[in-house]
Amino acid sequence: MRTRFAIVGGGVIARQHGVVLHQLADEAELVAVVDVLVDRAQALADERGGRAFASLEEALREVEIDVVVVCTPTGLHGDLARQALAAGKHVLVEKPAETTVERIDELIAARDRAGTLVGVVSQHRFDPSSRIVLDAVRAGEFGRITSAVANVDWWRGQTYYDSGQWRGTWALDGGGALMNQGVHTVDLLVAALGEPVEVFGFTGTLAHERIEVEDVAVGVVRFASGALATVHGSTAVYPGLSTRLQVHGDRGAAVIEDDRLVFFHGTPVGQEPAEAFMGGRGRDNQVQRFAGPDGSLPAPTVSVEGAMPDAHLDQYRDFLAAVRGEGPVLVGLEENRQAVAVITGLYESQRTGRPVSLTPVPVA
Repeated sequence: MRTRFAIVGGGVIARQHGVVLHQLADEAELVAVVDVLVDRAQALADERGGRAFASLEEALREVEIDVVVVCTPTGLHGDLARQALAAGKHVLVEKPAETTVERIDELIAARDRAGTLVGVVSQHRFDPSSRIVLDAVRAGEFGRITSAVANVDWWRGQTYYDSGQWRGTWALDGGGALMNQGVHTVDLLVAALGEPVEVFGFTGTLAHERIEVEDVAVGVVRFASGALATVHGSTAVYPGLSTRLQVHGDRGAAVIEDDRLVFFHGTPVGQEPAEAFMGGRGRDNQVQRFAGPDGSLPAPTVSVEGAMPDAHLDQYRDFLAAVRGEGPVLVGLEENRQAVAVITGLYESQRTGRPVSLTPVPVA
């Protein structure tokens, strides 16, 4: 029997999720689309299947649903997820799951009461480059992780923020360049470096009008291991540059740029690294060891319909396997909580002018 999905939201992201469910037709079925603008819900339902509804409450009452996918503005994620959990459904929610650590903790409690699953869309955890780097961290190929650099150097024009009344608001966006655009890179940062314990930072709104949130954020993060990282997230970098994550250790390092692995140097456990009095730029780049038979390097591949990278498909497959009881969800609320803690901690640091200590994930 196929797993039955409902998508809440009828915008661009929801339509992309519809593509994925269409590609997973052997395992999944879209049975409902929910949007307060029913015509928009109907358009997606006509394209990908299912019935259109104006509210999740109505959809839960009228249709048998196994998983609710939340694709609304960020500020609505939590209420909709809690509604689905109260009905005993599994939930897959777009990033971030909520706008504060406290609200994510409430979601964790609601999930535990329901006894169902919650996954958070963090598709870059499933990129080939990310998997290579995170596997190397776990295997000890980089030795002790010492530091990292996480940059999201993007541009969003004023028309982007003016295109929706919710954009650029604290209530519905939960933050600006860092919360909305940078959360994926911050998620990869904490996946590589572990538990964040303290953050200090500054934010500014320097290139846009009529928004409440930041278009530039910079910060320093300290991790439980002692590792340090810098974070830069911006939608004020004209005309738009790259997303870049650097992970550094005392036995190796890696660089991912725009989801592509551009540098990798690891030292297998049990083998001593070559002594170097001073390192050189690009010294002994081992990235070719991950090249495919045709010599191509790891990079996201686009789905056959050209709408989403295959990493989204991989995250859906991971979630479906967890629904079948074959393993845990790779990216759940606890993982997303760490990324949100870094971001909201940086916002608090901007308000107070002081470093902010981050609370650990509560133990059930």
